[in-house]
Amino acid sequence: MGNLRSVSKALEHVAPEAEVRITADPAAIRAAERVVVPGQGALPDCMRRLSEGGAREAVLEALDAKPYLGICLGLQMLFEHGEEGDTPGLGVLRGNVPRFAARGLKIPHMGWNEVIQERPHTLWAGIPDRSRFYFVHSYYPAPSDAQVIAARCVYGAPFTCAIARDNIFAVQFHPEKSQAAGLQLLSNFVRWRP
Repeated sequence: MGNLRSVSKALEHVAPEAEVRITADPAAIRAAERVVVPGQGALPDCMRRLSEGGAREAVLEALDAKPYLGICLGLQMLFEHGEEGDTPGLGVLRGNVPRFAARGLKIPHMGWNEVIQERPHTLWAGIPDRSRFYFVHSYYPAPSDAQVIAARCVYGAPFTCAIARDNIFAVQFHPEKSQAAGLQLLSNFVRWRP
């Protein structure tokens, strides 16, 4: 689903002792200690690929029991519905994924933006509030439950850019492209014991 190699390399950099595997094999996902689902592109393609070969079920099991980090589409797919292609998501979180309204904004939202931390979380350790992260997206999560919001960003108006619930942490931005702050978030994830 795109950007797999850059995420893998960033994880290898922050956790050289770990075995990092790029896979859609359900058995490998089930055997993993933790799961990262990155993705760039279109939500309909993401959901179709996830369903091929049983990965969808393995990811749902991971979401129930393992540390999970979703990046971009890995965040969007957690919700009930995405406007892109009128696509059902996994429904793990209540809410939808709308497209940015035009209102004079350049779409996609691309570039560096401040991330405003809404509440403390282990994955924010060592990352100052309002640190800048790299974004590239046209859609964003709109959770029904404000309790899951871990961070917001402002692009025309505030929008949710990170969610956290139990063993799940997911971000709209790309930590693998976000220099020191992004590497710190990935480092925090590989050491996180929810």
